[in-house]
Amino acid sequence: MLRRMTFVPGDEVHVSALGTGVVREVRNGGRYLVELKGRSVVVTAAQLTAVSSRKRSAAPGASTSPEREPDSPHRSHALSSLDLHGMTVEEALAALDGFLNDALLAGHTGVRVIHGRSGGRLKAAVHRRLKEISAVRAARLDPANPGVTTVTL
Repeated sequence: MLRRMTFVPGDEVHVSALGTGVVREVRNGGRYLVELKGRSVVVTAAQLTAVSSRKRSAAPGASTSPEREPDSPHRSHALSSLDLHGMTVEEALAALDGFLNDALLAGHTGVRVIHGRSGGRLKAAVHRRLKEISAVRAARLDPANPGVTTVTL
C-alpha cells in the first residue's frame, strides 16, 4: 500500500470510484485538480492513490518541483492536433482546454485545432477561447485549410 499523501502536477493518480487521471494543479487545503476522462475534478489527498512512482531525489530537503521528467508516460501520449467535428460548442471548448493543458505539459510549441469551416460557430468559439488563454502566443487560420487553426504556445 502506498502512503504518499502529497502529489505534484503531472503525477498519475487513481481517484476513488472515478478512475485514473493526472494531477493538473495543487490547491489549498490538501486539494488537487485532477483531469480524468476528459474532465477536471477537485479532490482531496485522501481520495487519491499514486498509480506509478516517479523517481525523485531522496536527499533531505530535495526540491519537489513540478517539472516533468523526460521519460514521463504522459509526454508520449500528447497529441499535436485536435478534431472538434461533431461536438457542440460546450463540448468543443472543454476538449480544447484539456487538449491545450496536455500539449503544454508535453512541451509542444505548436498545435492544430480542426474545427471545420461550415457555420463558423465552433471556429468563432475556439478563437474567443484562445484569446483568453495566456499560454497561447498566437493563433491563425491555416492558409491551406480554413477549417484548421494553427496555435503557437
